[in-house]
Order: sequence, then structure tokens, then C-alpha cells
Amino acid sequence: MKNWKKLGVSVALVAALGIIAGCGGQEKKPAAAKTGDKKVYNVGIVQLVEHGALDAANKGFVDGLASKGYKEGTNVKFDKQNAQADQSNLQTIAQRFVNNKVDLICAIATPAAQTVANATKDIPIVGTAITDYKAAKLVKDNAKPGTNVTGTTDMNPVKDQIDLMTKIMPNVKTLGFIYTSSEVNSQIQIDLAKKAAEAKGIKTIEATVSNVNDIQQAVQSMVGKVQAIYVPTDNVLASAMPTLCSVTDEAKIPVFCGEGGMVKGGGLATLGIDYYKLGYQTGVMAADILAGKAKASDMAIQAQKTFQVIVNEAKAKKLGITIPQDILKKAKEAK
Repeated sequence: MKNWKKLGVSVALVAALGIIAGCGGQEKKPAAAKTGDKKVYNVGIVQLVEHGALDAANKGFVDGLASKGYKEGTNVKFDKQNAQADQSNLQTIAQRFVNNKVDLICAIATPAAQTVANATKDIPIVGTAITDYKAAKLVKDNAKPGTNVTGTTDMNPVKDQIDLMTKIMPNVKTLGFIYTSSEVNSQIQIDLAKKAAEAKGIKTIEATVSNVNDIQQAVQSMVGKVQAIYVPTDNVLASAMPTLCSVTDEAKIPVFCGEGGMVKGGGLATLGIDYYKLGYQTGVMAADILAGKAKASDMAIQAQKTFQVIVNEAKAKKLGITIPQDILKKAKEAK
């Protein structure tokens, strides 16, 4: 009888130690739910706002996971949420994912990643359409995150974008910048663009917005003062390019953009990344985490290495701008 009591005490101690070991704050390996003999992973996707670039990254992420065997309806269940650029919505979505104990979160755009990273230190997070993870305080180091966050960066070749602008408009003397004051990714790009423009002797003027309601006034403040405008991969502006271009078109001011979706929305040209491919790359990274092959804390932030010239030829014609033939030969038409 005493032996049985001793055995019972030993089992209780082992169980207690298991509970204590499970209470740490470190990134957890995904533990999928089971349906029959198949594992079904619950993956939350939070997108900051609806616009072409982020939509493409979202689709790419799902397809990237599928390419590694993680397919919706088979072994993955997605909880897709769009915050509509509202911080309170982001917080609600982040808490939803935590409460539902999803196995992995995909955060699309910097504010989305910051919110979910504040909500959990355990669930692995892969980000995309984020410019600088370290500057956004999402990781300790881009080469070795050291947190539960990793992903892909959409850092643009900003200097090359300014070079493209001067090849199309070699006589530009004054360049305007418009961006959202609260988006750290936008500020980083504008700092780089200013440096590149000023190195060419171009004077720069800045205007910031807080939301889409500020855009028309910000653009109108530049009419008559600038010969061109540069807009970074800013989520607020990307979601409202027709609003911005309704003013610039009337004033005959060309808009050079951070990415192709913004050119399609009314800009003139860019040298940019492919957001679908960026999202796809992120999905492949997520697959390695779900498979237990890697941890977010050890996965370096990845970047796209090839860029595409995109030109809106219809807009060039409307503005009376001639695109050099050597640029058109390697350019993709914005459609």
C-alpha cells in the first residue's frame, strides 16, 4: 500500500513540474488541433487596411503556405481580419487571436505587427509589408530577431526611385513629400528620399497627414511650390491614391510612388517590389515555423532582391510627360 502511495506522489510531482515548465513566457511551438488523423493549424491573418499592395501580400502569404503543403480546408483554418486602419480594431483582433490560441499570426503592415506583438510574446508572428522591424521595436536585431516576431521587409530601393524620377524629369528643382506622421515606415523612407534628392541639389518640401481626410489639404499646400511629389509605401496614402491624384492631376504634378499599386492608383512611376511575391516568401517562412523546422526568434528578416520598373503611360500622356525609351523598354505598364 505504501508503494502505491509513493508512486502516486511521484506522478503528482512530475505533473506539477510539467505545469511549471509550461508557464514560461517564451515563444511556443505551434500545437495544432486534430481532426480525425489530420492536424489542422489555426492561423490568424490581420491586415491593417484594404489596398492593392496589402491585398497582394495577403494572397501571397496564403499561397506561400499552400506551396509547402499547408492548405486551407485541408490542414489550415484561417481567421482573416481587416482592421480598416483603426487602432481599436487592431487591438480587438489581436486579443481575439490570443483568446482563440491560434498557432501562428500573420501581421500585414507595421501597425498590425506592433499591436499583435504587444498582445502576445508566445504565439509566433510573421510580418510582411513592414519596412524596418528593429526601428518598429518588433525585434532586437533584423539578423536574429530574439523575439516571437520575424517576416519580410518591404524596404524600397528609395535612392534608385529618386534616380528614376530624375531620369524621367531631369529638370526637377523642387520635390514634395507627403506621408502619414504616425507611420514609422514612412518616416524612414522619407529620410532616405530627402538625402537622395538633396544630394542631387533638389530642394524638398514635406507635408504630413493623420488620416485620409487630410490628404487633399496636404497636396493643395504644395501646388505651385513643387514640380513633382514622392509618396512612400504609406498605408493611408496607398488606400486613397485617387483622392491625392485628383489634386495633382489638375495641377499637372506627377506623383512618384513607393510601389506599383500606388502607380496603378494614379501615380506616374516607381521602381518597386512585388507584394504578392513578398507575401509568398512570408508564407514559406511561416510553413517552416509550423513544421517545427525553425523558430521566429532565430529567423532573420528576409528581403526581396529584385525590383520592377512600373510606369503609368496613360498618366504620362495626360500630364504631357515623355518617358525615355530606355525606361519604357524595361518597364511594366500599370494596369
